[in-house]
Amino acid sequence: MARNKLEDHPTVVQARRRDRTATRPAEPLDAAWLRQLCLDAGADDVGFVEIDRPDIADQREDLGAALPGVRTLISFVTRMNRENIRTPARSVANLEFHHTGDHTNEVGRHVVGELEAMGVRAINPAMGFPMEMDNFPRKVWVVSHKPVAVAAGLGKMGIHRNVIHPKFGNFILLGTILIDAEVSEYTRPIEYNPCLECKLCVTACPTGAIASDGHFNFSACYTHNYREFMGGFGDWAEQVAESRNAHDYRARVSDSESASMWQSLSFGANYKAAYCMSVCPAGEDVIGPWLDDRKAHLTQVVRPLMDKEETVYVVPGSDAEQHVADRFPNKRTKYVAMSLRANSIDGLVEGLPLIFQREQAKDISATYHFTFTGDESRQITVTIRDRELDVADGHHGEPDLRITADTRTWLRFLAKPSMLAWALVRRQIKLQGSPRLLRDFGRCFPS
Repeated sequence: MARNKLEDHPTVVQARRRDRTATRPAEPLDAAWLRQLCLDAGADDVGFVEIDRPDIADQREDLGAALPGVRTLISFVTRMNRENIRTPARSVANLEFHHTGDHTNEVGRHVVGELEAMGVRAINPAMGFPMEMDNFPRKVWVVSHKPVAVAAGLGKMGIHRNVIHPKFGNFILLGTILIDAEVSEYTRPIEYNPCLECKLCVTACPTGAIASDGHFNFSACYTHNYREFMGGFGDWAEQVAESRNAHDYRARVSDSESASMWQSLSFGANYKAAYCMSVCPAGEDVIGPWLDDRKAHLTQVVRPLMDKEETVYVVPGSDAEQHVADRFPNKRTKYVAMSLRANSIDGLVEGLPLIFQREQAKDISATYHFTFTGDESRQITVTIRDRELDVADGHHGEPDLRITADTRTWLRFLAKPSMLAWALVRRQIKLQGSPRLLRDFGRCFPS
């Protein structure tokens, strides 16, 4: 369209008129005004973090890609009804998650709309919406809400890895808004951790994901609690694909599991536990009944979740499998595949700490040198000692086992360990050292 015709277009005329009358607010934005805007939209607390804050340095690249020119992150919380979260009826708990989640997203939408009307560019990455999944399980989120909330002074991470707000406890959902403007005053982290270190989350967790010494088994939590999110859904879809007929499918997947998956697909993914959040007594508005009668809290809140008869999803050979057998004989285990599967060497390196099973490694002390060739070239050193994992770029020290592998072959091997013998014969995986050490390595990362 010719320029003169473009300028005469009614939409362009209206936009030019608006541009002449609209004024972007003076910067920096007034913090008190912006906070009130968020509270009026339905947030229960608000904080502000500048993009240069060291606390969020590892997210800066993704944040800049999501909103070029981002200068401030608005972090906010919305409260949940804690009795709904605490009930053993997880359908009630999940409704609370979904309803509060919808409210959280609406708060973000409202604030973004108000700011955009004033000429401030803003986006609301609602509830951790994925940016891209090409290198799963690498960091794939537009924004990780928890570290932003901590940096903004809205709480601290408890031993259960949930943010605990000093007033509302961990019965909150988090939201983050990115804007391309500065704010007159930024908030800072609170000076203490509301976590009481009562270890009730350790007691209630059905998979043993939370250890009393602070260790967190990410894959145990992800496999069970997030069973009906992306990873578990993928495993369920594979069960459908592998079933020979309806009878075979019913032998693999119970009617209640099918119904639960349908419910998640229809109304929003359901959490299988979140018991760590349910039993937490921290927070000024929450702590009173626990302080008054800890035995009643144990009897009325913690014990019903522990005694509940339910299916716990575990990967065969994982620490979670043993934990359920030792601590919860009233709960059934069902074997599922590890859903945290890497499809690149970069994803593999970042994912190893997430799927490491330290109890399976209690008698292992070994150093491994990996050399990957083919589609991706990379050298890494993996050390397993004293139930701890260390992954470093390059080759360091004297290895107990050297592994040279074609990248595609190794990734296929991780998905299907039975391929190892074939790959060794074809020399696509080469070992220098005892093959027993490779078996020990596999024990620490069950699939």
